[in-house]
Amino acid sequence: MLIVSLIERLAIIATIAFLLTRFKFFRKLFDYHTQMSTKQRIVLTLIFGLFGIIGTYTGIIVNPFENTEDRWSRALNNEEAIANSRVLGVVVGGLLGGFRIGFGAGVIAGVHRFFLGGFTAVACGVATILAGLIAGLIGSKLRKQTLLSPWTALIVGTATETIQMIVILLVADPYSQAVILVKEIMIPMIVTNGIGSALFILIIRSVLKDDERTEANGAQKALQIAETTLDHLRGGLTFQSAEKVCELIYSRTASLAVSMTNKDTILAHVGMESNHHSSGSPIQTKSTRQVIQSGNMISIGKSEILCNHPNCSLGAAIIAPIKIKNRTVATLKIYVHNENLLTPSLIELVQGLTSMFGHQLELSELDQLQELAKEAEIRALQAQVNPHFLFNAMNTIVSLIRTNPDRARSLLISLANYIRQNVESSTAGLVTLKEEVELIKSYLLIEEARFGDRIQVKYSIDPNTLRYSIPPMAILTLVQNSFKHGLQKIKKDGLIHITIRDEQYYIHISVVDNGKGMNESRRSTLLSDKVESENGTGIGLYNLHQRLKKMIHRSDGLTIKSSDNGTEIYFFIPKDDEQGVKRTS
Repeated sequence: MLIVSLIERLAIIATIAFLLTRFKFFRKLFDYHTQMSTKQRIVLTLIFGLFGIIGTYTGIIVNPFENTEDRWSRALNNEEAIANSRVLGVVVGGLLGGFRIGFGAGVIAGVHRFFLGGFTAVACGVATILAGLIAGLIGSKLRKQTLLSPWTALIVGTATETIQMIVILLVADPYSQAVILVKEIMIPMIVTNGIGSALFILIIRSVLKDDERTEANGAQKALQIAETTLDHLRGGLTFQSAEKVCELIYSRTASLAVSMTNKDTILAHVGMESNHHSSGSPIQTKSTRQVIQSGNMISIGKSEILCNHPNCSLGAAIIAPIKIKNRTVATLKIYVHNENLLTPSLIELVQGLTSMFGHQLELSELDQLQELAKEAEIRALQAQVNPHFLFNAMNTIVSLIRTNPDRARSLLISLANYIRQNVESSTAGLVTLKEEVELIKSYLLIEEARFGDRIQVKYSIDPNTLRYSIPPMAILTLVQNSFKHGLQKIKKDGLIHITIRDEQYYIHISVVDNGKGMNESRRSTLLSDKVESENGTGIGLYNLHQRLKKMIHRSDGLTIKSSDNGTEIYFFIPKDDEQGVKRTS
């Protein structure tokens, strides 16, 4: 039967549809946000026009008078016509590419059909051009509204083939012969061309959806890996962090090995052949240096891996750049057995990973720069001596030179010790409580001399606690706060009580004064709002609160209690080394 023969031709249609999906420029037909260039339109017009010609040549020659069929087309005599799928290629071209591609493909396939001859030459040629025009107009409208569905292709394919039958009846001569032909070929051609158009679109959509699913899976896997590697890359790209990242990627991919490098050294190699592809070695492959210089990902085969080991199983690799602000700082390599395993999904995964790693490293670099800036600011504040304190101290010493030279000499030594310890602590991340107490005593000897009997200082310090460490000037900041804000206007009986005591698992540190105190509004916002200190080091309670929480593991920072009878500020530090406090011998 004719319809069976025509349906057999759909296998050719399916093969062509699948092959076309392999071309990237063809896929742009389904990306409705992408503008095609004139060159791309011309190429696609020629492709769909050629598709129409193939549909003609794979058609079946029909002679309605002799009731014969010829399986492959050739030049026709006046009594012959072709049952074919020519309209299918033109219709699909118009639906996918719009008016210009559909009309152009119709002209190419229609003119070709005209020159094959036969009594339907003119009718079929005109009908093919009309099919391209109609499908192109519909395609241009649909491209702006919705995605093309197989049902749309089925309807348009059926409609245009029906129009061709009508044109044959109107144009072909003799009319009686045209009627006989249409009766024989109408149902088979309408059915097969309608189904063929839908099948063509269905195949393309199915392949593209599989590609999208592959990309989505790759993106999801990249996100999962990137999420698990975030903590490792937070501190930057090092031998240790690269090792952890490579282990995670290796465990979640079907790769032979995973490697990372910086600009000149292999940072890590996890998986097969790690016995001779070792971390710490200089970069060996020219391809890796090429990626670092160009910033472009490449795929390489066994000959380009340049492994001198005779039995090395690494047969191919993807090498991708890791960039920070368009500057290549590292590479990621995924090794497989051979180049056939460098699949699009693996390439998508590597691209996603390197992009995310670049963002993570960029954030890490920004964090480090911010920390350096903060640390530099804090150390600069620590190193400076408040000019008011220095002037007051010098005035006190000058006044004592004549009345009490020995006291003046002692205060001068204390001032020198204070300045020296202040400068030395500015270069230290942590200082012992012993060093901090010595700094406080040097400071208080000068302040007590200036204030006389108005203020007294009381110490309650457990000697066993002095080997533990704290951020420099932590207690001094609290003492200065008591002097400058709590006791500034006290005329007599002022008191500062410094306590450092052992509470089994923690060291409790507090500074209490009997000054004027502060209201609840001030107390509740003092540690949540950044208020620079007007005097002293300028570090302020807010900054000290943040430093304690950040530098001391499990620290809650400062706690403030205040009333009309004075103010107490205290904090805790854990004693165990595992809890983040450094001990010194």
